Amino acid sequence: MRVYGISLDSSLTNWVAHCDRLLFSLQSFGWREPNWNLVRQGAEILGERFPILRITLFADGREWITGRLLPADLIAKQKHGITTTLALSNFYRSLPSHKTGNYLSAWLAKTHAQQLNSQEAILIDGAGNWLETTTGNLWGWQHGSWWTPPLTGGILPGIVRSQLIKCLPTVRELPWDAELVRGFEAIAYTNSVVEIIPIHTVWQPTGSLQYNPYHPSFLQIRRLF
Repeated sequence: MRVYGISLDSSLTNWVAHCDRLLFSLQSFGWREPNWNLVRQGAEILGERFPILRITLFADGREWITGRLLPADLIAKQKHGITTTLALSNFYRSLPSHKTGNYLSAWLAKTHAQQLNSQEAILIDGAGNWLETTTGNLWGWQHGSWWTPPLTGGILPGIVRSQLIKCLPTVRELPWDAELVRGFEAIAYTNSVVEIIPIHTVWQPTGSLQYNPYHPSFLQIRRLF
């Protein structure tokens, strides 16, 4: 999670939503809840020094909170966009309804993309539909509205994704097949840390797709942060 204004209570930090997502997973797994007061206390202490916090909860009720700084190249990526590569279909997210600590598949997909001089990888399903990047939810713009892959495809229900669906004028949740992605004027991915990062190039076996990283539609999302 990203701490805005050194405050867990900032609407942008969205502390309650992050805690609700953790609680949902604990209840789904039948795990013991932590002492939530201690979780918040630890987050407040680290949040004074770090803008990014990772809260990990264990089955026995223990918590582990770590902090880190924003990526040094974040502003450049937000401004100019990045290059991505389609991942192999066998790289899929484990338990997509929950944000677990099992990032191996996503890590392998991103590492392979970096070896191909891309900054990110896009996960796909068995039919070749685009699902999400290894670290965030996908968004595309065409015909005057935003499009995002549906949760039924097996993607992480990101907190920023949920917020944008509520705040943007029109959002179409449909599978991203080969025909749809060719029609986008601009695409990007979002998460709670990077906010929104445009994607200007997607490398795939049949060739590359190019998108406008400076499209004015991005302002609709940026103004919400």
